[in-house]
Amino acid sequence: MQLNHIQYKFYMKNEKSLFIFIGLMTNLTICFSQFPTDETLVFRQASEEIFVLNNEFQNIPLVSIQSKDIGLISFNEMSLVEPIEKYFKVDKVIFSKEINTNDLRSWMNQKKHLIIPIDIGKNDQLEREKLLTFLKSDLKILNKTILVLFSKNTIPNLRQDHDDFPTIILAKRVNKLTSSLVAQSIFGALPLYNINGEKLTDGDLRLGYSTPEMVGMNSVFLHSKIDSIATNAINEKAFPGVQILVAKSGKVVFHEAYGFHTYEKVKPVQLNDIYDFASVSKITTALPALMKLHGEQKFDIDQPFQVYFPKFNKSNKALLTYREILAHQAGLKPWIPYWKNTIKDDGKFKRKTFKNRYTKRYNVSISDNLFLHRKYKYKMYKAIYESEVSPEKKYKYSGLAFYLFPEVVSDLTNSDFETHLKQTFYKPIGANTLTYNPLRYFTKDRIVPTELDTFFRNTQIHGRVHDEGAIMMGGVSSNAGLFGSANDLVKLMQMYLNGGTYGGQRFIAEESINEFTKYQYPENDNRRGLGFDKPLLEYHPQKSSVAKDASPSSYGHSGYTGTFVWVDPEHELIYIFFSNRVFPTRNNRKIYDLNIRPSIHQVIYDAIKIGN
Repeated sequence: MQLNHIQYKFYMKNEKSLFIFIGLMTNLTICFSQFPTDETLVFRQASEEIFVLNNEFQNIPLVSIQSKDIGLISFNEMSLVEPIEKYFKVDKVIFSKEINTNDLRSWMNQKKHLIIPIDIGKNDQLEREKLLTFLKSDLKILNKTILVLFSKNTIPNLRQDHDDFPTIILAKRVNKLTSSLVAQSIFGALPLYNINGEKLTDGDLRLGYSTPEMVGMNSVFLHSKIDSIATNAINEKAFPGVQILVAKSGKVVFHEAYGFHTYEKVKPVQLNDIYDFASVSKITTALPALMKLHGEQKFDIDQPFQVYFPKFNKSNKALLTYREILAHQAGLKPWIPYWKNTIKDDGKFKRKTFKNRYTKRYNVSISDNLFLHRKYKYKMYKAIYESEVSPEKKYKYSGLAFYLFPEVVSDLTNSDFETHLKQTFYKPIGANTLTYNPLRYFTKDRIVPTELDTFFRNTQIHGRVHDEGAIMMGGVSSNAGLFGSANDLVKLMQMYLNGGTYGGQRFIAEESINEFTKYQYPENDNRRGLGFDKPLLEYHPQKSSVAKDASPSSYGHSGYTGTFVWVDPEHELIYIFFSNRVFPTRNNRKIYDLNIRPSIHQVIYDAIKIGN
């Protein structure tokens, strides 16, 4: 029995057929290697039918841009929008004969690039001619237009009708896959070829979207094994839903969602859902900022803590080095339950800590009807200041300093911490969902809920950070607090994997990434890098949070809410695992007991072995 990939996915989703499918396979590994890869064949064929007809000003691929730079004008359908918005959020306009051309011209003049997709066989000819004539009437607008033609017509006819346009891409097919490949071509994730088959660009500017076989992995093994582990985990109630992404050699080759937001099974997990990163925030907020500053010689990891945080110059932490602190080698306490200091013995909140409504003084939103005094974070600073430091210098995980790092970054960059992260990293790479306090920008149905808090906030936590310390700092800390989608997180991780570059820009010096991601104190049995977690110095199946085959050069971090990300430079691999294992309670430890995240991680390495 042989199944192509589409048929296989049907079988995996159909429980009765799955038992038949398993019973027919006596040697699973051998059978995997015999499956046809129809999806990959279609991918290759479609890739070979996309050409650059004109690129007079080298407008494509797009380099050094942000979402606000791009406008898209289409007719009555927007098939190109979804694949383009995997890279950047774009402003969209539907063109019609009745459109106000003065307003349109004003809108166009605000954009750096204009993408115009036209289906020659489908779009209304009169509307098409009106739009093309309008574009040609303004040389400034014409020169920044990227015309995308979907057509089976001959090249000479197309050139005769559209040769005025300095940038033209031709796609010979019109379907979802072709739209994805066109978007990847525009953003430099695929090589560009002219009509003679000559390669114009390398296609390694940004992440692409491909099939496992295209990067030497076995897709059927990858899908079947991950489907099995994820489905079993949901059935065992390790979490209500999960999302898994795998990128290899600069290509996202697996991105699947399973289950629901909650056990009520109302809202299925979607690929663009937004998760609470928890401690994954450590390597996605202050850490990129500190690495950048390190590469610019503005942050010395061997300086004592008091140098960049003078408020602690008389504390027992003043002389601890940043290297020790970032490597969890400084002897700091693991954590402080800040919220407990706000509660009296009778269970009520202490005077002058909270109000049940927003005021100028009580402006830190903890929940819909609980607001903390705006200066309470300084009591948290005091708690950290006065906390004990162990004289024994050995590995002990601590998040305390990560509550203070945002102020260190703000002082060194002379900017607001969150604004600095967005303007310096997130927006330039197209990671627009990476944000603190996501309810400012996204509706709740897009955000996956976490715990039902019964001891502090006494409400379902949904759209606010799960970590009590982070929410008491207004949701902004580098210990926890960042939210985002898997598709945006993988861009930041790919930038790390690239040695600090992405989309034609350098964000971090390669030497700094290498320094921060290597073992710091292995002689002390400490596996940590600087901020980053790393594989155990000696693999142990019960203790390891990563696959046995994860290389010593690999790095990443886990999150308390059920998140995980891991980068392996040796295999050019990125693995992202998103779940809300704390729903409805943090006491659920099945994600650990069932060894779910490392098991899926190992499947990825095995898929590489079988694929090769």
